Amino acid sequence: MQTSDQRWAAQAADGDESAFRELYRAHVRPVYWIAHGILGSSADAEDVTQETFVVAWRKLPALQLHGESILPWLATICRFQAANRLRRRRKDQAHTADAADETVPGTVNVEEQVITADLAARITAEIGTLSTLDREIFRLCAAEGYAYQAAAEELGVSHAVVRNRLSRVRTQLRGAVKEARDA
Repeated sequence: MQTSDQRWAAQAADGDESAFRELYRAHVRPVYWIAHGILGSSADAEDVTQETFVVAWRKLPALQLHGESILPWLATICRFQAANRLRRRRKDQAHTADAADETVPGTVNVEEQVITADLAARITAEIGTLSTLDREIFRLCAAEGYAYQAAAEELGVSHAVVRNRLSRVRTQLRGAVKEARDA
């Protein structure tokens, strides 16, 4: 049985604007709050929310919806749009700075990139220590946006197994992130 999101996404992919409006109504608030959390500005969050749905409309025909909800896909688009907005904001700020300030190297950005790369490597290493089942549960739920039940059916385990193991994996990864940041 198809979920509303799956049905609306399929119809919208075929050009049905009313189906896309239903997806918009169902998910505009969470997308807005994701954008707002990244950008910290209501005006920018509103712009990024609109940009997210414009991109989604354009990309829907190629979407292969694996989970029950389209929200993880929209959240990914939103995060990319918000990151682009942050880059533009930094670039604009750099161009409006005094000439003397423009000669100062951006060491903070380099440091952030190194920290981000180290953190990603730590998380990847931690994921490598997981059992095959835990890695698959993490991949399906965290990376591909599967609902617990859909992941359970895909893997041939119970909903409770997916929920409990994913909770344990997230706790383990949070510990690894905390260790990496404290180091």
